[in-house]
Amino acid sequence: MAWFLGLGITGVVLLALSLVFDGVLEGAFGGALDGLLEGWLSLPVIAGFTAMTGFAGTIALGTGWTGPAGAAGAGAVAGAGAGWLTYRFSRALMRDRTAVTPRTDDLLGTSGKVVTAIPADGFGEVLLRLAGQPLKCAARSAEPVARGTEVWVEAVPTGTSVVVRPVDR
Repeated sequence: MAWFLGLGITGVVLLALSLVFDGVLEGAFGGALDGLLEGWLSLPVIAGFTAMTGFAGTIALGTGWTGPAGAAGAGAVAGAGAGWLTYRFSRALMRDRTAVTPRTDDLLGTSGKVVTAIPADGFGEVLLRLAGQPLKCAARSAEPVARGTEVWVEAVPTGTSVVVRPVDR
């Protein structure tokens, strides 16, 4: 039983090392292992297989329903299942993509409200929405615009300023 328990603990230690030193093994051999450790031979998959083989073998042997050979077989089956689940889970995580990051150019054509009046030859402030989040920008306009007026963004000269025009209703 000590062998199986040691195998399980070794697998957990390997898993912890794979989390801490992610990618170190791939760079250790000067690129000779490129692509080899990406899938089934990745350190998390090997660690999951080793840990589950050891712990399942310990459980099978400890319950007394089988001998060492049966415990090794039960551990190998459970280890293969854990390795497959680890492989599938890591692939799913690698395919996960985030949404596109909003840019200031996405403000073109959006509407907003003036929060600080815009004089004819100066700057005021408008409250806009970018990706669902409120964004307050400095604003210029060809004509004076009163506070509370709805405006459209015509141009985005910088990341913090916009050129607007009042909405005609």
